[in-house]
Amino acid sequence: MRAIHELLSTDAGLMTVVGLTFMMGMGVFFVRYFLRHMEMDAEAAKRAKR
Repeated sequence: MRAIHELLSTDAGLMTVVGLTFMMGMGVFFVRYFLRHMEMDAEAAKRAKR
């Protein structure tokens, strides 16, 4: 419980939370971005084959 209190009440703890949240958000964004573009490239390749 003390660790959570320090994490949410100190400057270093808050910066850690912000940094981790930012990196997780970037990870989700890039996974969605790459998957979407992989699907678009696959569809373009199918159309080019026809």
